[in-house]
Amino acid sequence: MLKAIHHVALICSDYERSRDFYSKTLGLRIVREVYRQGRQSWKCDLEVSPGVALELFSFPSPPPRPSRPEAQGLRHLAFAVDSVADAVRELSGRGVTCEPIRVDEYTGRRFTFFADPDDLPIELYEA
Repeated sequence: MLKAIHHVALICSDYERSRDFYSKTLGLRIVREVYRQGRQSWKCDLEVSPGVALELFSFPSPPPRPSRPEAQGLRHLAFAVDSVADAVRELSGRGVTCEPIRVDEYTGRRFTFFADPDDLPIELYEA
């Protein structure tokens, strides 16, 4: 029945800051960007990989997302990378602070976390 994840949608507090973070800092390609006047909302479609998108939304005065302690709902967003160490070095050069690299005790794969401009936890997982 389900084939794959098509997209993930995020609501941000500062549209331009988050758009720049996801497109310039993380390197996702902007596919489409529209302002929806009736909703006073921006929508930006970013390509993660062919057929997989991240939708970035802005809305007037969105409530903050409780992140710590962990709240019910979406826990984090994870991206597959070839090398966590290489990705951490690249992000560090772009001003992004990552947690220390850890090893998944069940898979033996390396991973780390960092936060987006709204403190959403983002994971890099070595695929």
